[in-house]
Amino acid sequence: MYHVTGCLEQQAGAGDTFAVHLFYNILMIMNSTTTALNLLFDRIPRRHTLENVKDIYSILTEYEDLLKTIEAENAWYEKNTGIFFDEIDTIRSQVKKSTDNKASKKNKDLFFDEASGSLKDSMQSLMEVYAAGSRMK
Repeated sequence: MYHVTGCLEQQAGAGDTFAVHLFYNILMIMNSTTTALNLLFDRIPRRHTLENVKDIYSILTEYEDLLKTIEAENAWYEKNTGIFFDEIDTIRSQVKKSTDNKASKKNKDLFFDEASGSLKDSMQSLMEVYAAGSRMK
């Protein structure tokens, strides 16, 4: 966001140059958000281990932060991203079940696999919504 603000301050009153720089900076922000989503997506673990449980919780936190950033970009995103916050809560619940001492190893693996798959599905859907929203600006 600093990039856009800095550009706005430097280019105020510069006519067409202002619009070009603003567009470029918005594009750069979108590319960095898309890149961040892709990097998070690629980090999602598939196998249930104690280390992977810690990793998926970390990924969920980063995903939620990115989601908040996207939601704040414009009113269209704000209206169309709420469902993803609910999905994060559901995924966290699935991950928590995968660490339940009373669950069998098979059930723990199943819960983790469901959480991992749900997170991948959620991120893919968000990437589609994010791309669609970029056309709404």
